[in-house]
Amino acid sequence: MIKRSFDILLSIIGLIITAPFLILISVLIRLDSKGSILFIQERVGRHNKNFNIYKFRTMKALSEKDGLLTLGNKDSRITKIGYFLRRYKIDEFPQLINILIGDMSFVGPRPELRYYVDFYSKEDLQILSVRPGITGLASLKYRNEVELLKAATNPEDYYINTIIPDKLKYNKEYIKKNNFFFDLKLIFLTVIKVITK
Repeated sequence: MIKRSFDILLSIIGLIITAPFLILISVLIRLDSKGSILFIQERVGRHNKNFNIYKFRTMKALSEKDGLLTLGNKDSRITKIGYFLRRYKIDEFPQLINILIGDMSFVGPRPELRYYVDFYSKEDLQILSVRPGITGLASLKYRNEVELLKAATNPEDYYINTIIPDKLKYNKEYIKKNNFFFDLKLIFLTVIKVITK
């Protein structure tokens, strides 16, 4: 109850305070390239149920047809404003809406695509017992995930057989330690990493 109340309160405050900034970002995205302002994608959430995640669009329209994974921070599909948004995690701001309506939390395992969740074992599905989050243990470790994928000979294979199993290990560890004060610590570490990047 404490965690959910914190999520609701902070997401409301966040949306109110950042509203002018979010409007400005929306205008810049519209001026920078053709396509929608928001990128909406189906992800797997708590209790193995699908939901729509909201992000600011950082890639050219219809980029998903060229692959689900982003390969490096200089992926040719990323727009000019998109590079800036990704660098400082500003593209994640619309997920405050996901948090407010209960699809997500500030801290938890990052929500994955159904395609990749289908590779989970029965034991791995335990990470779907909690709300997915904007940040978490695995997110902190894999902040440079797109660069790792770019360097891989076979990015898809590397993601499925190396990154996903390691992320699952960290997400299971989070579930064991899951408490409000641990969440605050992870939020603090995330802010520090974004600022010092």
